[in-house]
This record gives sequence, C-alpha cells and structure tokens, in this order.
Amino acid sequence: MSPKFSRPLVIVAAFALSLAIGLALTLWLVGGSRTLSTASAIGGPFQLVDQDGKAVTDKSLPGKPTLIFFGFTHCPDVCPTALFEISEILRVMGKDASRVNAFFVSVDPDRDTPAIMKDYIASFDPNLKALTGSPEAVAKIVSAYRVYVKKVPLKDGDYTMDHTALIYLMDRNGQFVAPFNIKRSPEAAATDLKRYL
Repeated sequence: MSPKFSRPLVIVAAFALSLAIGLALTLWLVGGSRTLSTASAIGGPFQLVDQDGKAVTDKSLPGKPTLIFFGFTHCPDVCPTALFEISEILRVMGKDASRVNAFFVSVDPDRDTPAIMKDYIASFDPNLKALTGSPEAVAKIVSAYRVYVKKVPLKDGDYTMDHTALIYLMDRNGQFVAPFNIKRSPEAAATDLKRYL
C-alpha cells in the first residue's frame, strides 16, 4: 500500500484506539463493564448526619428518587455551580421538589462540620440537604459510590480536594440509575427527574 493511502488509515486506527482506551478507562472508573448493568454496584450502606445533626442513612433513600453530589464547602467553583444548578431544578419542580431527595455529601469531613455545612447550604434551595460525618463514615460512602477523592496540598499549607463531579441519580428503590445531566435547561432536567417520582 502506498504511503499516500496508509497515512489516513494510521490516523483512523489511532483515533479508534484512543476511543477504545477512553471507553476502557470509563468502564474501569465505574467498576468495570459488568457493573454498568448492575445498579447495586454503585451505592450501598452509609450513615451520615445532615446540617441539623439528624441521621441520614441509605435507608433514607427508598420512596423518592435521589440526587447525590459529592463536594466540599471550600470548593471554589465546581461545587457551588453544581449546587446552584440542582437548586434551579428543584425550584422549577415547585411542590414536587419535596418528593425528591437532594443531597450534597462532603468529601472533606475534617473541615465540613454540620454547622459549617448548615451555613453553606443556606445559599441554596431549602430542599437540598448537606451530609457529613466522621472521616470513616465519609470514606465508606465515597467507596460505596466509587467517588474519586484526593487531598491536594497547597503552597500556603492549606489544602483542596480533587473529587468526582458527577451527580448521581438513584431511583425510588435507592438503586443507581445513571449520572444525572444538569447541563441543560432546569425545565428539561426537571421534566426528566419527574419521570422517576
């Protein structure tokens, strides 16, 4: 085959290989291709407290669809943006918002006490609850939901947190459905979410 024709084939093959590697990495991050068809692979037992110190466990999920976002109160941009977008969806849902569990779970339990979480969450929709707990309790839910979390030191001696920025959608039985897409109008997202009520 002449070099004139082989070069495009090499480019196509390289592109196909990069897609395959990307898919394999995605499958690995969510626990392998087998877990994509088993909702129980994401989620599991946990015991945390909300911003008022009230216990919230995996038993609190069934009966309502649930949106769960993992983040931290010192997060400069991604977390407040995601929480604002969730708040907008809940606002558009009106009275149906009370039929949805919406949780902001801290991945930074050393700094995010219930009192800190209460102050922080006050800026968002009142249906959105903030959850935290001991480092062990937070590590348990982080593991159950396959959340990537890494503490990153900063030059001034402080630190930030690298973390998965997905919003998890759980159905009325507390089973994982899919990552919930908030990169659309609040009206479109609310209409989609209402299908799970």
